Amino acid sequence: MAEIPEYLRPFVLSPPAREPERTDTVDTYRPDGEGPFPVVVVVHGAPLPPGLEAQPRDWPLYRGYGRLLAEQGLLTAVVGYQLPITPGPDGLVLDYATAADQVAAAVTAARADPRADADRVVLWFFSGGAMLSAGWLRDAPAWLRGIALTYPVVTPLPGMVAAPGFAAPAEAVGPGAPPLLVTRVGREHPGFAAGVETFLTRAGDVELIEVPNGQHSFDIADHTDESRAAVRQAVEWVRKRQAV
Repeated sequence: MAEIPEYLRPFVLSPPAREPERTDTVDTYRPDGEGPFPVVVVVHGAPLPPGLEAQPRDWPLYRGYGRLLAEQGLLTAVVGYQLPITPGPDGLVLDYATAADQVAAAVTAARADPRADADRVVLWFFSGGAMLSAGWLRDAPAWLRGIALTYPVVTPLPGMVAAPGFAAPAEAVGPGAPPLLVTRVGREHPGFAAGVETFLTRAGDVELIEVPNGQHSFDIADHTDESRAAVRQAVEWVRKRQAV
C-alpha cells in the first residue's frame, strides 16, 4: 500500500470528535452551549501541492485544531481560500492580495455568526498562509486580540514572487502590531528560518514557542511529547488572549 501523504497523517493530539458546519469556504466548529463565544479564524498554508486527495479543511491537521479549539470554548472558523498563481519573468507570481481578501471575508462572516463574540477574535496562520497576515499586522482593528503564526513563511518562497503592491509580513510587521505568537521549529527550511529571524527582529515583543527537534508541520510529522506540548501551549496562548 502506498505511503499516506504527509498532509493526511494524523494530528498529534486526539481531541473529542466534533463535526463542523460547512459553507462553501468555511468550516465552523462551534462549542457546546449558547455563547457568545470568542472567535478563532484558522488559515491554512499555501500554495498547496498539486494532486491533493483532500482540501485543507478535510486534513486531520485542521480538523484537529478546529476540534481542539472548540473544546476550549472558542468558535473556530477554518477557512478555505484560493491563491492565484501565474508565471512571470522572475518566477511564479502569487496573488496574495486576492487570497487575503478571501480570508478577510471569512473573518467578517465568522464575526457575524449569531454565537460569536465579535469583539474577541484571534487569527491563526500556518506555514505559507502566514503571508496573508501582512495587512492585519500593519493595520489591526480594535477587536483583534492577537495573531498566532505556526512554522510561518513570512517572506516569498524561493522561485516565487508576490504580486506587485503586496508587502510580506517580515516587511509589514512593526512595534505597533497586535500581540503575536510565533511557533518556531528547529529543523526548519533555511530560507523559511531566515525570514522568521527577520520578522522577530522587526516585531519587537513576541511570545515565542520553540520546538527544537520539530520540523515543518511538526504537528502531524513529529508525534512526540515536545510536539504535543507545543500545540497545547499555543492553544492556551490563544485562549488567554481571548480573555484579555
